Amino acid sequence: MNPAARPQRTAWGWLLSLLAIGFGLLTLREGGAVLFFDGAARRAAGHYVPFVLWLNFLAGFAYIIAGVGLWRRRRWAVWLATAIAVATALGFLAFGVHVLLGGAWEPRTPVAMTLRILVWVGIATLAWRRSAADAPAGHEH
Repeated sequence: MNPAARPQRTAWGWLLSLLAIGFGLLTLREGGAVLFFDGAARRAAGHYVPFVLWLNFLAGFAYIIAGVGLWRRRRWAVWLATAIAVATALGFLAFGVHVLLGGAWEPRTPVAMTLRILVWVGIATLAWRRSAADAPAGHEH
């Protein structure tokens, strides 16, 4: 599609992009504080599950990349948002196995993972809808 023919960025587009980027920056800050600094953040984290923390921390980079892609209305960003939602759900499933096997965990972890899944399913769903609306008539993306 010719860039000049693209529809104007909507408030939803701005919101999705900024939410993804902001969520990514917060994730990197909070996860990085626990992973890389032996201080108050690590003590407050309690019985965190290392693989969940690493998954979420690394996903923070993907959140930012997806947010930038959504801002620029790139089709790959819609797929990335979907992949983030799926990867988060799989990480949550692995966390559940960890808990069932008797591993230590913090009660706030399932709450945080549920929030992450809901946010990314929401972003992916809205991004798919927006992407379909941006598609020229008669053309598949």
